[in-house]
Amino acid sequence: MSYGYAGTMRAVPGRRDDVVAILLDAVDGLRGAGCSVYSVSVADTDPDLIWVYEVWDSKADHDASLRLPETRAAIAAAMPMLTGEFTSRETTVVGGLP
Repeated sequence: MSYGYAGTMRAVPGRRDDVVAILLDAVDGLRGAGCSVYSVSVADTDPDLIWVYEVWDSKADHDASLRLPETRAAIAAAMPMLTGEFTSRETTVVGGLP
């Protein structure tokens, strides 16, 4: 079974696309760090809300990814564009499409 993480973050008005770009720039190294799914989503009905869904080989892999220099740089770049309103859920992934 894999570790799943789903969360939302709210960008300050007008900065959602900038935050999304930062999140998507980070994709390249994730597979090698143990991530098999990394999905960034937005909705037309809420111009500031961003959803992120991730599936990792393990929680330890996810936690280790947060210590990578490129991840820390992405977080530092995005934080000034976020309101501080976050939600998160940890799950155990039991199946689905590969």
